[in-house]
Amino acid sequence: MLAAIASRLPRITGAGVVMLLTAAALLILVGLPLLYVVLQAIFPGWSRGELAGAFGLFVPLLSDPALLGLLGNTLRLGVAVVVVCALLAIPLGALRALARVPGGGAWDLIFLIPFMIPPYIAALSWMLTLQPRGYAEQLTGLSASGFLFSFSGIVFVMVLNVFPVVYFAVSRTMMSVGGRYASAARVSGAGAWRAFWRITLPLSTPGIAASLLLVFALTIEEFGTPATLGAQAGYKVLVTGIHERFSDWPIDIPGAAVLSLLLMMLAMAAFYLQHWLVTRRSFVSQTGKPAAVERIELGPWRWPVLALFGLVGLVSVGVPLLAVLATAFTGTLSGGLTPENLSLRHFEALFANRGGALQALSTSLGLAIGAALLTGVLGALVGYLVVRARLRGKGVLDLLSLLPNTMPGIVVAVGLILAWNQSWWPIQVYNTGAMLLLAYACLLLPYPVRYASAAFRQMGESLEAAARVCGAGFFTAFRRILLPALAPSLIVSMLLVFAIASRELVASLMVAPAGIRTVSTFVFGQFEQGSPGVGMAMSAVAIFTTTALLVALTVFSRKRLPIAGWPSMPSHLAGVAAAIDKQRITRPALGLGLQLGKLGRQLGGPEPLPGMNRTGRQR
Repeated sequence: MLAAIASRLPRITGAGVVMLLTAAALLILVGLPLLYVVLQAIFPGWSRGELAGAFGLFVPLLSDPALLGLLGNTLRLGVAVVVVCALLAIPLGALRALARVPGGGAWDLIFLIPFMIPPYIAALSWMLTLQPRGYAEQLTGLSASGFLFSFSGIVFVMVLNVFPVVYFAVSRTMMSVGGRYASAARVSGAGAWRAFWRITLPLSTPGIAASLLLVFALTIEEFGTPATLGAQAGYKVLVTGIHERFSDWPIDIPGAAVLSLLLMMLAMAAFYLQHWLVTRRSFVSQTGKPAAVERIELGPWRWPVLALFGLVGLVSVGVPLLAVLATAFTGTLSGGLTPENLSLRHFEALFANRGGALQALSTSLGLAIGAALLTGVLGALVGYLVVRARLRGKGVLDLLSLLPNTMPGIVVAVGLILAWNQSWWPIQVYNTGAMLLLAYACLLLPYPVRYASAAFRQMGESLEAAARVCGAGFFTAFRRILLPALAPSLIVSMLLVFAIASRELVASLMVAPAGIRTVSTFVFGQFEQGSPGVGMAMSAVAIFTTTALLVALTVFSRKRLPIAGWPSMPSHLAGVAAAIDKQRITRPALGLGLQLGKLGRQLGGPEPLPGMNRTGRQR
């Protein structure tokens, strides 16, 4: 009887077990914070265990002039940054794609550097440069503090942080679409400008629009620049409003949840519209190999274009980096930029552990390593299940892994606080370093997932099938076959997670418990305490570390080196895989003993993998 009942139950495979465990991890990591934000926004008394007064805060808050002001300021800032980015980055990207710009590859590398400078460090650098008695006034006698601490100054600094998003989108899009048709238009008698306006630009418009929507989402989510410059300019946005409600007394948890939900809805709308523009098919211009772009000779315009690129590079990269280094290597700000004022005292204080600097650095590095490992494991599993597994419900995994793209960092922090500040949890996570690890892993999970998914799509299924032919189960095939092939892409994504997690600000400020400091909170705290030199010394170390990692990432991703010491793929599997491809053996057929024996004899009798007999069972 029991045997009959058991035979009717669905058989749980290794992939099924992995899917259940992965889904549980994603629900805890991503779904739980989002759920608590939504519930707290709907039920004002949710944190006290009360369900009365559903939606009771929506009407008062949404009709509050202060909230409408925050919403209006957020939208105004996002639109302004998008417009200025378009005016700056679209011409630069078009010139890079279609004209022979001197040193084009070098400019691409230079315009990558703003990604390596955290926005809050860039904002602090511009404060040191343009404030009264700042570096600009010391060198030129001009003061621009009135401009910096204003709406225009905030837009200026944020544009310099995010314009590379549009620049690279425009240059790569125009290089890849429209080249063949633009050349055909010029052959037919159209001039270069007419071909650009009638062919290249229309074909590139969806990609450009998608990059501008991404800039809008990044702008409304950014905390460092509005918190640094907006506080002195009196310009508040949703993200700073959420932080105030959680950090200033009296703490307003329901109000912070409603603002978080509103900010998340704006970010989700921008993200999904951007995703739709990227994935739609109407702007695909060719189906064969991309045609080489015939670049235009600039002639007498060569030097003005070079001057434009140089000016943008100086302002976006040179000024912030010089301000960081000048502050780190001078004894006092009042001493000015003189040889007598040069000093290593700030680095000495840093490495003498002043203010817990070394603990902050080691904490950030440890948390970044932990986040890279956690997201790497989850990314590999989610990527496999979404791309390869034939299981129901895998679309839910894909959705959960994409959600962090639409969740601003401060919303994740609010959700984690609400979710883990509960007395019924059997383990204590709130007010520990694990909160930071969960925050980093949630925010950065999409990077390994996307890298792993792309890698699995490029792999043929024959290698995995060959492992099954040789008697391997799911776990052995994944460990011995798929993981070594996946390793290069996965390591690149984990390095990226490490670089970003080591400098993350908003989640660190919100969820870091007392006594635990990270690099970002240390730098922020040093400025608040009037010690910018030590803060900028730490910033220099962080920027150097991030830059070195990204350079290593670039080199590694190009060479795709094998991993030393990694278990090598059994040599006979290549032959089995080739036979599978040739004979088109289907998955059901792989389970037949007759097929296994016949195929094994044809290939010289391949030995089963270690730990397996020829029937695929564990010894």
